[in-house]
Order: sequence, then structure tokens, then C-alpha cells
Amino acid sequence: MAKRGRACVVVLGDLGRSPRMQYHALSLARQASLKVDIVAYGGSEPHSAVLENESIHIHTMIQWPKHSHSLPKILDPLMLLLKPIIQFIMLLWFLCIKVPPPDAFIVQNPPSVPTLVAVKWASSLRQSAFIVDWHNFGYTLLGLSLGRSSRFVSIYHWLEKRYGQMANGSLCVTRAMQHELAQNWGIKATVLYDQPPEFFHPTLLEEKHKLFCRLNRYLCHPLGVQDCKLQGLGEMTKTKHYLQPRTPDEDFGILLEAAVMYDRRVAALLDENDSTDEGVLWKEISGGKQYLYPRLLFIITGKGPEKEKYEEKIKRLNLKRVAFRTMWLSAEDYPLLLGSADLGVCLHTSSSGLDLPMKVVDMFGCGLPVCAVSFSCIDELVKVEKNGLLFSSSSELADELLMLFRGFPDECDYLKSLKNGALEMGSSARWDSEWEEHAKPLISEVISKT
Repeated sequence: MAKRGRACVVVLGDLGRSPRMQYHALSLARQASLKVDIVAYGGSEPHSAVLENESIHIHTMIQWPKHSHSLPKILDPLMLLLKPIIQFIMLLWFLCIKVPPPDAFIVQNPPSVPTLVAVKWASSLRQSAFIVDWHNFGYTLLGLSLGRSSRFVSIYHWLEKRYGQMANGSLCVTRAMQHELAQNWGIKATVLYDQPPEFFHPTLLEEKHKLFCRLNRYLCHPLGVQDCKLQGLGEMTKTKHYLQPRTPDEDFGILLEAAVMYDRRVAALLDENDSTDEGVLWKEISGGKQYLYPRLLFIITGKGPEKEKYEEKIKRLNLKRVAFRTMWLSAEDYPLLLGSADLGVCLHTSSSGLDLPMKVVDMFGCGLPVCAVSFSCIDELVKVEKNGLLFSSSSELADELLMLFRGFPDECDYLKSLKNGALEMGSSARWDSEWEEHAKPLISEVISKT
């Protein structure tokens, strides 16, 4: 396949929080038998499979200082110009000097500026193929903070489109994005759906026990004085939501509002039924009690910049039948926690409306059904009433929680049906087979023509 036997994966971001690019590197090394250089920022630890692969070498760049956000607002235009210039110079240094010449550069987009420009220049200088993996559009993400009418957004859009058209090959994450690139950008892209790798699977009982022993100090630390206590994890429903820390295209408030609604609606049912059982509605059954509506534990993973703000909000909610925990998990523990949960909640809405949340793919790989925010192309992934449900408001999410967990754990047949659908979806396709069928032929063809 290769002339030099090398590929370079470029991520202008935290490699540990860029799983798709880690999977690209693994596939290039394992399935294409290439030496792989990764150029990215440090921060979160990548998966051990990447770190332990002898064919993969990680080159860590110095990250733009975070304290620059605290500078006076009047300096924002200067920072918008200075940051990409410095990043551009650093990228060129790594791609043209530090890294051995590859057969192909494979770059994550977004961010687009200066990444696409730098990789295009480097590919020309080193006579390498230039391949873009379109995860989303950079100009739409920038538009969330600056507004779509901003001059900076217009310039960014032009650069993203111009240099995207210069690529020798393109991959993208949805058919909707493929259509947009073809119709309005003049770019022919191959769809490479995100699929879970082999380490995403349902968690075995022994693995769950070891995981919760490791996480016990996080789980037993309450957020708020009225937080329902964790006397035993078996008493709580473990409902999972993954907080996307990199982009502002998620409304976390929807989840908090839905939790409050669930808490109050169960309280109202308690009043109607005159139950006094520790704040949980129940009915008598032979040999004991059956909870109709369980207490819920939401585990929120991520490092998002607004984490502390939302933790303060949670403390003020005065919840009695719902608890929240926030934590950052290793790449190895994250799939174990997904595989231990009963439901996933996804708040991703997409700045462009054309990408799909990778967290849902991870959930399906672990056999975890999902409730996801509805947007234009989410139906390419979430099949309503088969592997999950969609919602557009906090009230709809609260209704779904009440419907799915009524009679938990023995009588919630709808939840069990969705779980079976998630298991089927997760087992029907895996990253290795998807990459072998769609990415490998494109990369081979592009390299052979360069």
C-alpha cells in the first residue's frame, strides 16, 4: 500500500479527547501495516492500545495558554489573529521537520484554521497525500461564539472551504455531511461512520464490582445536602450522560430541568398514594416491595470548562430522588462505566446539524440504549423505539425517564427492548470492519496517485 510505509495523523487538540483519530492511528498501524506519527496536543491520556503500539509514535505540541481567555475583551481580535499564526508556525515545524516524511497526512477537521492550511503546505513540501476527516464544520462552531454574521466567521468559512477543496481525499461522518460537501463545497467525501472498537462492550459483573470499588470515593461524595444517599449501588439506577467538553453545542440545562421534573412528579405520585417509603413510590408484592419509580443516579463524565458552574447549580436543586456525580474517567474505565449503566443521555445538537455524537456510538457498543436530543440527521444513528428515543425539551426527557424506569428493574419491558436494540446495533458493525471497507481503499488510492 505504501511507498514510505508511514502515515501522519494530525489533531490540533487533545489527543486523549479525540477517539476517532486514535482509532485511525490504530487501524493504520494494524490493518495497513504502516508506521504512524501522531501530532497533537497533550492533556488527557490516550487509550493504552495507542500508547502500547510499537508502530505509533506521538509528537506532543505545546498548547495555547488557557489563561489567555482572561485577558481584556478589547484584546480578543488580536488574540484571534495571534493564536492561529503561532499554531501555524508550530504545526509547520512538527510536520516539516520533526516528523519523518509520510505517504499521507490525515487531519481532523475542525479546527480548520490554521490546521488545513498548515497540513496542505506540509503535504506539498513533503510530496505527501493530504486527507481530511470531516467531523463537523469549523465555521459553524466559531459562529456559536461570534455569530454567523461575523467577519471572522466569513473568513474562516472561506479558508475552510478553499483548503478543504485542495485535499487529495476526504472522509466524513454522515451521509448528510457527504451531501452538503458535494452540493455546496465541491468536495467528494467517503462516509466513514463512527463505530465502536472492540473494547466497547457490555460490562461483566466482576468488572462492574472492580470499577465501582475504584470509583467509590467519587460516587459517595454528594452534590448538595438533599442529595439522595448511596447506601448501595444496587438501590440506584445508573443513568449515564457524557458531557462533551470541547464544543458549546450542548444544552446541559435540559438534563437538570428534566431531573427536577422527574423528582417533583415522583413526589406528586407519592402524595397521591400516601407512601412513606424513603421518598420512593412502591407497591407491595409477594415477599417484599417493588419500586415503581427508582431513584436515579446521573454520572456526568468530562472536563468541560463550565463543570464547576453546573456543579454549583446541581447543589442548589434540592433533589431528593435524583443524584448527580461528575468525574473524569480514563480511556479504559469509560467503556466499563457505559457498560454498567441502564440508560445513556445525549445532549449533542451539532453546530452544523450534520455530524453525529460519537458518545452514542460508544453507548451502543456497550449495549446501552439512549435518549438523545433530536436534530436533523440524528436518525442516521438513533432508531426511535428500536435502540433509543429522541426528545426536544426537558419535559419530553422527563416523560421518557418516567416511562422507561416505571417498574425498574423487573417490569420495565420497554427499556429492555431498547437495550436489545442497542446490543444488536453495537454488535452489527465495529470500527475495524468499517475502516477496512471504506477508509482503507480511499487512503490506498490517494497514496498510489500521489
